[in-house]
Amino acid sequence: MQDAVTNFVFDFGAVIFEWNPVKRVENHFQGDWFGSDSARALAQNIFGHSSWHAFDEGLISMHAVIEQTSKRLGIERRLLAELIAPIGDDLAPIESSVQILEMLRARRDKGESCRLFFLSNMPEPYARVLERKHSFLSWFDAGIFSADVKLAKPDIKIYKLLAQQYHLTAENTLFVDDQLLNIQAAQSLGWRVVHLESPFELSEKILRFL
Repeated sequence: MQDAVTNFVFDFGAVIFEWNPVKRVENHFQGDWFGSDSARALAQNIFGHSSWHAFDEGLISMHAVIEQTSKRLGIERRLLAELIAPIGDDLAPIESSVQILEMLRARRDKGESCRLFFLSNMPEPYARVLERKHSFLSWFDAGIFSADVKLAKPDIKIYKLLAQQYHLTAENTLFVDDQLLNIQAAQSLGWRVVHLESPFELSEKILRFL
């Protein structure tokens, strides 16, 4: 019989907050993919590039990622700024996911062994917006935004940092993320995992560990 899960660690994008970069690109550029084959390819060229990863890690500013992407893809800077700058404000909570957090918080408040953490690849400007806008973030016992520590998933160091700072034991820790590489990194530490292919599966998958 496996040990009980007492530490629940959540990714944010496409787990707790809506995040669909392809849809965002489609809505913003309206069919002009600037040399890419599709909206999906353009989204990957913007949000999957090393410059965006550096923004995630807090190594470059929003201004720098817009400038670099503009030059690389030949997209007018203003158009990119209108795509990128509002993302923090546009990240909307997924109601069903917030309900799961509320349920876990209630268990903790009743004295059950249940701690809530987040581990999110999040550029610093967006992280600060989320903290200001969403009071439910105070339900988490703690968490790490990538830009604040200059590390990002799937780098194993960011998982170890969370575990060391908050004394997480692998067998009692469940990690939820939508990205397979991030899941595999957590598994390499012995964490239990949920690879969330749809946020609407969260309730069903979390309940299996309670």
